[in-house]
Amino acid sequence: MIASSIASASRGHSQPAREDDGSPLHQFLCFALGLEPCAVRIDLVREILEVGHMTPLPLMPAFVRGVMNLRGVVVPVIDLGARLGLPATVIGRRTCIVIVDVCLPDDGGTQTLGVLVDAVQEVINIAERDLEPVPRLGTRIDAAHLRSMVRHRQQATPELDLAAILDPQRLVGLIGEHRQHAQPPH
Repeated sequence: MIASSIASASRGHSQPAREDDGSPLHQFLCFALGLEPCAVRIDLVREILEVGHMTPLPLMPAFVRGVMNLRGVVVPVIDLGARLGLPATVIGRRTCIVIVDVCLPDDGGTQTLGVLVDAVQEVINIAERDLEPVPRLGTRIDAAHLRSMVRHRQQATPELDLAAILDPQRLVGLIGEHRQHAQPPH
């Protein structure tokens, strides 16, 4: 069901869902990071995969789980919970890798990444009026990593800002800092 929702949402030629008044509905993929519900805009999601073989990389921070082979292309896999300062994902029966395309700065194209999540839940349609600003306090995830709060079924779910979380320059910086601390002195 989720895969078919993603496939229909990601086709460029399909019309976006609309409310009765004609205003557009935004589609979100909802998933869990530990016990924390989260959402991302569906147009960032390419596909959802079961967790398969990942090759660990030496001298990487805990949030870099390794790389995987996606139809002949090497794709880095980021543990989204660990990247956000939440507990690292424990691989289980419902754990998934969400394949996303992140825009590179200065119109440099896109980077395909896999993000490890604890469980994918559903695809939802949300009206613009149900997107609220991120509060300055009270979120478990740093507000700099959130785009909005998605109101759905009397619950406010954080919409993750994948461009900020997976910013290649920031990731390279974090990996460099980790390597400096991880390497033994000469």
